Parts: sequence; structure tokens; C-alpha cells
Amino acid sequence: MSTETPTEHRCVKCNRLLRNPSPDGLGPKCRRMIRRAGKAPELAGYKPHQLEKAVENLRQGGLIPLRKSSKNRVYLAVSSDGTSAYRTARAACTCPAGLKAVHVCWHRIAAHIFDLAS
Repeated sequence: MSTETPTEHRCVKCNRLLRNPSPDGLGPKCRRMIRRAGKAPELAGYKPHQLEKAVENLRQGGLIPLRKSSKNRVYLAVSSDGTSAYRTARAACTCPAGLKAVHVCWHRIAAHIFDLAS
């Protein structure tokens, strides 16, 4: 007889209980909202290749909410090669490109998309 306890899987965005686990950690409604938010007119100023990278990162579950407040939402963003993680928000990021502040990194764009989908 098996003594395994069923594991609860919750959406990383809204914390709802998921019936089926998903590789990106998102529920179907949150995934749909993120897909729609990725095409929002507010994101028109970003470079297309950065926007694609941000959306792909969100689909793979590479952005994890750390703190949810009404003003500052801080996330943990996994790098594209998966070897490191950075703290990011819409205003700043701790990645090398974000620290140089020459241009907006795709981690910040992902945070922007995640906030729009809220």
C-alpha cells in the first residue's frame, strides 16, 4: 500500500490550487493573461527581441514573485542560461545589463508584463 501524500500544486502568480501541475507553474487563466499582456500597447517601446525573450522566460516559469505590495513588486528572475538569478522589478534589475543601466533588460520587461497581467 502506498503512503504517498498528494502534493498541492499552486499557481505562482495567483496562488490558486491547480488541478494539473504545469511546467511553468502558472494556471490556465494566468497563462492566458500573461499571453495577452505580452501584446499590450504599453510594451510597444521595447525592442521586439527583448520582448520575445521576456515572454519566453515567463512561459518557462523563470520569474518568481518575492514580494507583492501595491507599489513595489519584486521578482526573482532566472538568467537565460539558468545558472544565476537576479532580483528584478519594473524599475531596476541586479543583472549586469541592469546594473549598467544603459538599456532596459528583458528581466525588467518580464516584470512589467507580469504586473500588467495582474
